[in-house]
Amino acid sequence: MRRVLPMKLVLAVLLAACVTVNVYFPAAAAQAAADQIIDTVTGGQSGSAQPQGSNQPKPQGSTLLPQLAPVAPLEQRAEPSALVVALGTVLNALVPAAQAQGQANLEVNTPEIRAITSSMAARFQQLKPYFESGAIGLTSDGRIDVRDANAAPLPERANVKRLVAEDNRDRDALYTEVAKANGHPEWKADIQNTFARRWIDKAAGGTWYQDGGSWKQK
Repeated sequence: MRRVLPMKLVLAVLLAACVTVNVYFPAAAAQAAADQIIDTVTGGQSGSAQPQGSNQPKPQGSTLLPQLAPVAPLEQRAEPSALVVALGTVLNALVPAAQAQGQANLEVNTPEIRAITSSMAARFQQLKPYFESGAIGLTSDGRIDVRDANAAPLPERANVKRLVAEDNRDRDALYTEVAKANGHPEWKADIQNTFARRWIDKAAGGTWYQDGGSWKQK
């Protein structure tokens, strides 16, 4: 005679098959990584190290857990089958592991990231006078742009444009490499947005930056 599985066991198997775990973007870790790299690039000569506002970044997303069924009275409980116990063991191992992935610090110490950071740090010393004069400023997407070419001497304007283009290439490469180094290329946009905010928050007083499409001076 064919044995019919109990309904509770069937539901447990289906539940285990449908459980999904979302690894959220670690916003706090991304901010710490951005601050570390920005301080390296600028030599730590920046403005406020605290983000605007008092709220700390919150995780985007969450770990989805199944709803627990009501616990039956002791006298009504049945001994769990070996399969149910095994499924429980698997779930208990998967969920904390996924949570740990989202909470870990971001890796920013790869050869590629170090090379890009070093290149940007060397160039920053050339860009700094143009930040101070207002010839260039920080954009809202984590890049830089020429704000007022007339603020740079005429013979230097071509060089300013070249430096801006080179720095933007490094910035784009940096955001991509940080995402790749942490096994989540899809985080590139989130990492870029985090850096964009921190470049502005940590910029020295007097720096020009874009806000809602218009230029403002810090």
